[in-house]
Amino acid sequence: MKEFISKLLNGISIGIVVALIPNALLGEILKLLIPYFPALQHVFDITVFVMSLLPLLIGVMVGITFKLTPIQTASVGIAAMVGSGAVQKTADGLFALNGIGIVLNTGITAALAVLFVQLLGDKLKAYSILVMPTLSILVPGMIGYMMLPYMKHSTGIIGVAVSNVTQLQPVLMGAIIAVIFCIIILLPVSTVGVATVIMLSGVGAGAANLGIVAAGVGLAIASYKANSLGTALAHVLGSPKIQMKNFLMKPKIAIPMVITAAILGGLAGVLNIQGTPYSAGFGLSGLVGPLNYINLAEGGWTQKNISIMLSTFLILPIVLNLGLIYIFSRNLKLIKATDYKLDFE
Repeated sequence: MKEFISKLLNGISIGIVVALIPNALLGEILKLLIPYFPALQHVFDITVFVMSLLPLLIGVMVGITFKLTPIQTASVGIAAMVGSGAVQKTADGLFALNGIGIVLNTGITAALAVLFVQLLGDKLKAYSILVMPTLSILVPGMIGYMMLPYMKHSTGIIGVAVSNVTQLQPVLMGAIIAVIFCIIILLPVSTVGVATVIMLSGVGAGAANLGIVAAGVGLAIASYKANSLGTALAHVLGSPKIQMKNFLMKPKIAIPMVITAAILGGLAGVLNIQGTPYSAGFGLSGLVGPLNYINLAEGGWTQKNISIMLSTFLILPIVLNLGLIYIFSRNLKLIKATDYKLDFE
């Protein structure tokens, strides 16, 4: 069971990175350039479209992780897409992509699909290519589809909890929200989805954003020795979610990042760092968080606002994480570099 969950989470993590990185890297930059180069709108639209393919990519990556056959892998991808909620039928009878779906339900559907195709094995023989994709839609795909309303409700409960926290005074609220989002970004739950469902904005979104920054920067620093430079940077430029498997196996590896998140979240309340539901889900990826803060801050690109942005989104996350990682690895010996090892082979 442990090996099954490990492979499943690894596949989900890879799928998330592949689908979200293009928009995370280019999205905000393209928004700045599109008014001057309208032709770039098509590139931006494509990156958004690729994000909506996340469920399909998760299914395919999970299939590859389990070393399934091409037909089995494609079938898992189809089932995951069906159970994700990313595709909806409009009143006009057209099918429309609806964001990235419910990531948690996508993962569960992919797991069911893997078990289903493994159960069938080679029993279908030459008829596999004809029957397996169809059966994957009818059994694991439809089970996932029927579970979708309940999973949406469960995600909504998380959103309500976060919304209630926002009623507290700014400093405490910022610290708590930052910690919550620092943890959510390492779980099979969409931070963008949670933030969007509750329309998290203002200081709450700014704090949530800094919580994700704390996770990304901290995990990049902690994992550098165990992984390549490119993989380490993926935590910041892509998503900290690539450490989901390691975090769920050893939650203690995130302690330095959680403490950093609490400090940064408190500062969000003190310095009135604001954001949007979108920035609350991406952190530093594509400079979404910093650019949103500057756009919402009074005065825009003033020396004061730039200083606050650099301090809270870059300098402090690096300094705090470096210090805390040193304490928890060298002094307390609770974590070590190999805890952050990622294997994408």
